[in-house]
Amino acid sequence: MDLRKENILLVDDDIDILELLQRHLKSMNYHTYKAVSVKEALFILKDTFIDLLITDIQMPEIDGLQLLKYTNEHYPEMPKLVVTGYPSVDGVLNVIKSGAIDYLTKPFTKDELKQSIEKAFAHKIKRLNKTPKTERLKNNLYADMVGESEAFHKVINIIDRVKDNKATVLIKGESGTGKELVARAIHYSGKFSRAPFIAVNCGAIPENLQEAELFGYLKGAFTGANENRNGFFQAAQGGTLFLDEIGTASLAVQTKLLRALQEKEITKVGSQKVEKVDIRIVAATNANLLEDIKNKSFREDLYYRLTVVEINVPPLRERKSDIPLLVEKFLRKYGVEYKDRLLGIAPEALQILERYDWPGNIRELENSIQRAVIMSDGLVDVKDLPDFLKFQIDTTNKGFTTLRQMEKEYVQRVLAHTQGNKSKAAEILQIDRKTLRDKLD
Repeated sequence: MDLRKENILLVDDDIDILELLQRHLKSMNYHTYKAVSVKEALFILKDTFIDLLITDIQMPEIDGLQLLKYTNEHYPEMPKLVVTGYPSVDGVLNVIKSGAIDYLTKPFTKDELKQSIEKAFAHKIKRLNKTPKTERLKNNLYADMVGESEAFHKVINIIDRVKDNKATVLIKGESGTGKELVARAIHYSGKFSRAPFIAVNCGAIPENLQEAELFGYLKGAFTGANENRNGFFQAAQGGTLFLDEIGTASLAVQTKLLRALQEKEITKVGSQKVEKVDIRIVAATNANLLEDIKNKSFREDLYYRLTVVEINVPPLRERKSDIPLLVEKFLRKYGVEYKDRLLGIAPEALQILERYDWPGNIRELENSIQRAVIMSDGLVDVKDLPDFLKFQIDTTNKGFTTLRQMEKEYVQRVLAHTQGNKSKAAEILQIDRKTLRDKLD
């Protein structure tokens, strides 16, 4: 077997066993991640591509069987091994039913460990060869993105086509739809996944500092430049630079971005020296860049350079069939974080979540589930959901109402949801603050 440097996650509350496993695996040329609890393991799984899980069963709070069941459903292509000091016939049966490939009893030899790992990876290759490509996409390659809708799979299909090349990508979508998740999926599911992924929110950088932050600067280039410093372009060398809110970039920065895309080279602020860069640019926007081009606030030539491949991320209201999967994902995430256990949801509560249009998209849904988990006593029920989601009775007018009145009531609902934060309300409504003030007046 080709022992490339795969990522193996080790989960055991016994530090000595973790250290022993790590020494053995490093000598076999594997890269390891260690977790002393299931909770810590879930955090690692969320942010890291893992090739193999090796876990103990007997652990405090959440046991290894729950971890096996969780990974078997969320990461079905990832093989799992179990090591334990308490073997039994029933235990072995439970472990195999939960998706483990093999079962090692402590103490075990290095050779026994090596044989079990090779068996696990051989099983993975055999299973992948039997699994249709579309099913693999659906199940595992984009682990932090979930969905079964046609709109979701259109996005996944494009990701699959661009993940292994460095074509420039522009991701469009409303605020809260998960544009950064799409960018991360492009990077981490492809062959450049071990190179850096650098995410930059252009809207969060003051306009006078954008050029310096992106391209770096030399000491003395401007007031406050007390040392030579690399920018985000240098940090992303060989990997992916994600430029969120690209529409907020200054025209000066747009000019340098265009040169970087055309010539594959940049120049630090205060320098005459040209530096070659080898990176993939993925940009994102919730603005209408074509309108910005008409308004002369965005360069047309840069727009077409950025849209070699375009991905339109659908709003949640256009993929409502994905809500149950998203709810399950967030329940698991916040159930472990806040309650140290995996939580479920009552059917009536799920129906309420499915009928709402979610103007704030996935981010708003996640915030609502986070609150519901905090408020719940176990199973998330209707009582745990925010009041704005529940059925409302209009006592002011029993007949039809005017469009202006409907708009006013909806704006007030959004303001109530954001607890009076007008900036957040304007973002959800996709209008600027001035327009919001006018509507309130």
